[in-house]
Amino acid sequence: MRKLMVLVFAIAFGSVSAQQTTNKKSEDKKEAKKVLFVLTSHSQLGDTGEKTGFWIEEFASPYYKLSDKGVKITIATPKGGKAPIDPKSNSEDFQTEATKRYNKDEKVQKLIANTHKLENINASEYDAVFYPGGHGPLWDLAENKNSIAIIENFNKANKPIGLVCHAPAALKNTKKENGEPLVKGRRVTGFTNSEEKAVQLTDVVPFLVEDMLKENGGIYSKGADWQEYVLVDGNLITGQNPASSGEAAEKLYMMLK
Repeated sequence: MRKLMVLVFAIAFGSVSAQQTTNKKSEDKKEAKKVLFVLTSHSQLGDTGEKTGFWIEEFASPYYKLSDKGVKITIATPKGGKAPIDPKSNSEDFQTEATKRYNKDEKVQKLIANTHKLENINASEYDAVFYPGGHGPLWDLAENKNSIAIIENFNKANKPIGLVCHAPAALKNTKKENGEPLVKGRRVTGFTNSEEKAVQLTDVVPFLVEDMLKENGGIYSKGADWQEYVLVDGNLITGQNPASSGEAAEKLYMMLK
């Protein structure tokens, strides 16, 4: 009788454990957050004859900080296909642990070479959106209707929106539901006029991020040039420069928890 009771208990306990395992797997699957990364498709640096695109550190650092925590990331661009990399961001002076990891990561490089087309993205499928910078966004994402619609959609739904360095350029033509600029009255930052001057591109770029944010009514502030500086205002997260990209991603992740 005792053996029978032990057997029954073991079977019952095994069933409970199996069910708990199944439930945990189901919960883990359910809890996986989805973040949309939007990169530029623009590769020409004005009329200089030089190349531009997205800045590797501003993609790699946030990508790994989020993906290492189990976040599922989809990468999209206005044109789809291969996202252009600013060649300067691959120089030795700008290497970080994240960029070195990216340069060895064929799987993620393949994702960059085969991005989704922005117009095919359904914003409702994602929990947050993140915009890495580089000079490219000044030309395309600032004017792209699909990008504008995505940001406005995320803002209306109060979902996290992260943008770093030059990527706040994508906020230029975005509006609140009342028709006012999306950044009006909100604390924001982005690549500074002095940082643009330092890289000698003030007269090359179509507009200056700092000036644009101020003109749109943003409460702009900044830290020291090239130092980490991140602001959070409601669901809006902005970072000043490449050094700010990792912290901006961390702030976004905290909103997702």
